[in-house]
Amino acid sequence: MKLPEGQRLDLAEALFAVSEPPPPGLMGDAWLAELQRRSAEINSGEIVWSSWAEVKRRVRHRLEQRSNG
Repeated sequence: MKLPEGQRLDLAEALFAVSEPPPPGLMGDAWLAELQRRSAEINSGEIVWSSWAEVKRRVRHRLEQRSNG
């Protein structure tokens, strides 16, 4: 927690990138239903994708805003 926020985000991103997904059987019916719902929203065009770079930029901006105000 002593790292600057940008470095903490970089560390979290690196840890996330190397983590393994959970085994398929552990997700349960609720997760499967949520994935199907979101997939349908994407396929219908209701949801617009953002690139990973854009998502990181927005998160960092929000964190900076919280730190400054």
